[in-house]
Amino acid sequence: MRIAFISDIHGNFTALQAVLADIKSQGTDQIICLGDTVSLGPQPREALNMLRDLKGIYIKGNHDEAVLDPTKAAQYEIAEHLIPDLHWCCERLTSDDFEFIKSFKNTHEFSFPNGVQLLAFHGSPISPTDIILSTTPPELLDKYFAGQNASVFIGGHSHIQMHRRYGKKLILNSGSVGNAFEFAYSPGNPPHLLPWAEYTIIEQSGNSFHVDLRRVHFDTDALLKIVKESNLPGMAWWFRQYQ
Repeated sequence: MRIAFISDIHGNFTALQAVLADIKSQGTDQIICLGDTVSLGPQPREALNMLRDLKGIYIKGNHDEAVLDPTKAAQYEIAEHLIPDLHWCCERLTSDDFEFIKSFKNTHEFSFPNGVQLLAFHGSPISPTDIILSTTPPELLDKYFAGQNASVFIGGHSHIQMHRRYGKKLILNSGSVGNAFEFAYSPGNPPHLLPWAEYTIIEQSGNSFHVDLRRVHFDTDALLKIVKESNLPGMAWWFRQYQ
């Protein structure tokens, strides 16, 4: 069984197309989206339509929650300078789009054929705004995973791919499709984007369990052309990233 995990697309349809083409070439059985689908980038509807066609499993990220109720943007830790992009995105979605996002789950748990249990989420099993990094202290990990039966955990949100063993647990981050960060975000240090998309494939084959953290380059010039034509409020930020 081969499962592809994608996350943090953020309306970057150009990157999503490149990732889905790579997934197709790899021959996976299922796609699970770990959230933050449409806000920030120039093509929210195109990204959402493509995701809908996948008939995958979808988990709500903090940006997805904010899209459903922009008045709670601060609660979902959407930075103030991103609020115009959030509203720009919401204005372009249809009622069917909002209903689709409402259908997203908070978490998803399943067992591989060999009995390995996996739990998927956005930030942590208890909140879409929690950030789990390679440096997250043990006491926080104990809090995030308390009472969970799974032995493999995978999320997004940090925009940083990760493979971390903690005791008997394996903690993974699929990385970001649309906004792959060079370094983890910290206050006062704006993120710098890398010119590729990231996602992860997990495979169980017999008694073996494989994790493939994948990197897919996409056409950043084509993305910037779309950004320029979109009148996206955050246009200048995208150009600073990729020019």
